[in-house]
Amino acid sequence: MFHLLCQTYFLKKMKKFNYFALMLLSSCFGKDIKSKPATMTTTETTSAFYDFKMKSLTGEMIDFASFKGKKVLLVNVASKCGYTPQYEDLQKLHEQYGDKLVVLGFPANNFASQEPGTEEEIGAFCKKNYGVTFQLFSKISVKGDDQAPLYKWLSDKSQNGWNDQTPSWNFCKYLVNEKGELIKYFSAGVKPMGEEILNELK
Repeated sequence: MFHLLCQTYFLKKMKKFNYFALMLLSSCFGKDIKSKPATMTTTETTSAFYDFKMKSLTGEMIDFASFKGKKVLLVNVASKCGYTPQYEDLQKLHEQYGDKLVVLGFPANNFASQEPGTEEEIGAFCKKNYGVTFQLFSKISVKGDDQAPLYKWLSDKSQNGWNDQTPSWNFCKYLVNEKGELIKYFSAGVKPMGEEILNELK
């Protein structure tokens, strides 16, 4: 009897563990999408996206004010990740929708040390393997104590107005609209040329 009770207890614990493991995997690798509440007004965004200035992969300072009037897709990228082939679709997105969308890539080594390279190595890798011409930035941290100010803005609702979601893995995506408002978060599993993103560009 005691053995059966222990077995039942163990199975319940395993089911609970498997549920949380599944939820974790889903948040990292599934198609998690978060949207700005329809009822939220522009004045609720307390910090300006267009105030940011950041260093590009080649050392130039990029003023985000130059992105006014276009949607902006911000992606934390890595060279040694299972999602690294998304570079190809990000480039397609840049080429096919560049009249209405700016694609920005931010190399980051936060997840399983999958972006260990220098700026020069990252640039050479992207150009050689994927012909990347969209804007890449100097390597930053996208979460944790050393999180870059831009990613604090993207993942702190006291700054962006509604979203607290930090990147759960490499190749998570944030979409900012033509007014500098954060409107969407897409997890890594959402493809750059997937309907979830393309529908936002219609």
